[in-house]
Amino acid sequence: MIVTLEVNGEPRSAEVAGWESLLWVLRERLGLLGAKDACLQGECGSCSVMLDGALVCACLVMAADVEGAQVSTVEGLASRAGLHPVQRSFVDEGAVQCGYCTPGLVVATAHLLDERPDASHDDIREALSGNLCRCTGYGALVRAVAAARDAAATAIDPAPADGDSEDRS
Repeated sequence: MIVTLEVNGEPRSAEVAGWESLLWVLRERLGLLGAKDACLQGECGSCSVMLDGALVCACLVMAADVEGAQVSTVEGLASRAGLHPVQRSFVDEGAVQCGYCTPGLVVATAHLLDERPDASHDDIREALSGNLCRCTGYGALVRAVAAARDAAATAIDPAPADGDSEDRS
């Protein structure tokens, strides 16, 4: 069967077999190698992607079920201007040890900060709890998420100063 979907803002289609997962299609059919196939049981988070706005483990989603869906992968976060702020914070904070879990963690972080831009320390730890990392000890990961959160907060335009008559509605 042919499945048509939007991946990272671009229309894509692929021929899929009934047994194939979204992860398999992304990697083997569409050549998007960011999401990793570590456990294939939804336990490690290395295959995390956004599916119609929800964070999912792509290894658990059947490809035949994504007809017409919108999928965002780690490859879709960066732009021609450079790395996404989350990707940049992971590099800056040393949260990219071996790199195998990094794409899933970056997608999970981007999702968290889209949903809760003022995420607390506990929110960050909870959001990362679905992603396993054997290299960093999680300290650098938590610092990277907090740095991305803080960078996003400072990038927001401040309220107009008193006496500023510009209408922003």
